[in-house]
Amino acid sequence: MPALRAALLQSSGRPGFPADNLKLLDEAAARAAAEGAALLAAPELYLTGYAIGEEVARLAEPADGPGARGIAEIAVRHGLAVAYGYPERAGTRLYNSAQLIGPTGERLANYRKTHLYGEYEQRWFTPGEQLVVQAEFGGLRLGLLVCYDVEFPENVRAHALSGTDLLLVPTALMEPYRFVARSVVPVRAFENQLYLAYVNRTGTEGEFTFTGYSSLSGPSPAASTCAGPGEELLLADVDPALLAASRAANPYLADRRPELYGPGH
Repeated sequence: MPALRAALLQSSGRPGFPADNLKLLDEAAARAAAEGAALLAAPELYLTGYAIGEEVARLAEPADGPGARGIAEIAVRHGLAVAYGYPERAGTRLYNSAQLIGPTGERLANYRKTHLYGEYEQRWFTPGEQLVVQAEFGGLRLGLLVCYDVEFPENVRAHALSGTDLLLVPTALMEPYRFVARSVVPVRAFENQLYLAYVNRTGTEGEFTFTGYSSLSGPSPAASTCAGPGEELLLADVDPALLAASRAANPYLADRRPELYGPGH
């Protein structure tokens, strides 16, 4: 099975202006497709911006809203799948969601962030209730988490036990937590023997300064690629052959003894 090339868009776009962010994503999709990418991933709340305060309620939309339709048009135009973060409205509730749209414009998966970070997120969003959301794409099983979710080892382990090969994590990691991007995320990929695409924002929005350092971390250190702190389109390959070989050499999941770990483990 050939490797799947992924493009990670490290950008905060233009907070508060979804139309501008769609245009920037379209431009990134063109560049990604020209480099042979089959998948483009954008950060947490990319569609609207992260630190937009009360605007989040006005700009939130259903999973099949105008932003999703715009993303679908981009996916079809450039022939690639697109994962992105957005504020989802479902009835009276708002969710911090991540959606995966396929290259023919169909929705492959929609995930609602289960672990909300800090007073800002907890004020505006309702936590999701489904931890493992997956889709099949490019011969791989893809999963979705959002930012803070990945800092809980149980969450990534749940994906590993459910067969996730590539975990997509749109994020908005801020200072002073750069060590999460540089240290925690690669360890999550290694200890769970999967690929992990961690796609961050960059620059300053309101009270938050985002760290950048997006990465595609692999099941072995040799399979990992990391961006710098600024705007960047990071390209890296997800190699099924390397994944299979690494899992055979590092049998963490097979060697687990869940009977010792207590209920739920």
